[in-house]
Amino acid sequence: MSMKEGFVEVTGGKVWYQIHDIGAKNTPVIVLHGGPGSSHFSLQGLRILAEDRPVIFYDQLGCGKSDRPTDTSLWTIDRFVEELEQLKNALGLEEFHILGHSWGTTLAAAYYLAKPAGVKSILFSSPCLSAPQWAADQEENRKKLPKDVQETLKIHEKNGTTDSEEYKEATEIFNKHFVCRLDPYPEFLKEGRKYKNPEIYNIMWGPSEFHVTGNLKDFDCTSQLKDFNIPTLYTCGRYDEATPNSTEYFSSLTPGSKFHVFEQSAHMPYLEEQEEYVRVVRSFLKSVD
Repeated sequence: MSMKEGFVEVTGGKVWYQIHDIGAKNTPVIVLHGGPGSSHFSLQGLRILAEDRPVIFYDQLGCGKSDRPTDTSLWTIDRFVEELEQLKNALGLEEFHILGHSWGTTLAAAYYLAKPAGVKSILFSSPCLSAPQWAADQEENRKKLPKDVQETLKIHEKNGTTDSEEYKEATEIFNKHFVCRLDPYPEFLKEGRKYKNPEIYNIMWGPSEFHVTGNLKDFDCTSQLKDFNIPTLYTCGRYDEATPNSTEYFSSLTPGSKFHVFEQSAHMPYLEEQEEYVRVVRSFLKSVD
């Protein structure tokens, strides 16, 4: 397998990209990582998809191996849409699939609605297509946590002390239920933390997965899902914070879309059920090609 990497100039700085390719002629897939402010790090196992087609990873501006500018006005969804368009043009892509995970699905939807040309299909992996719906779902998920954890979260959110160690520890308990259920937690994921940019996450999303206060808090494209006239696949884990009910609802709004639940996973089925995740994704992409 050949691997090429480099940097592309975008609004605000340079973003790092990596292409895995064995010469297969099928349509390339661009992987949009979660966050905002995370990186491609946890998703790198998806390079196995390069057996069928070129796989393109990139770290969005501000995180991973990309530049980290200090201009906070850059952290808006419109600029991230512009960034993806600039990457597409720099790589000379005429047609491509998009695989977005978590916040990557928010970006994928916003990109398609603004610049649909060339997008052959979209995979919405653990989607966040309505921030208000996401927030409501997490309220329900929080009720499944131990009472003392619920109380700790409420107190710190009320007092504005969400940067406290106690709040972070309570958040970790939420994460073990609804983000990644692997036990022990994969060591290599701990290494990936250094690639994150918490400032972007806080500006755009908030202090935690379930306390949405950032500039994405009103994002909601559910009324436009009927306008997605390309093949789409919606997936989530059975215990996902992107709940099966909401994910299936989004799928029901999208003409001809497909829906799949990974029964042993939370929010990271690409790690929690690696083989099954790759099988489902590969099957969908081949059906489109």
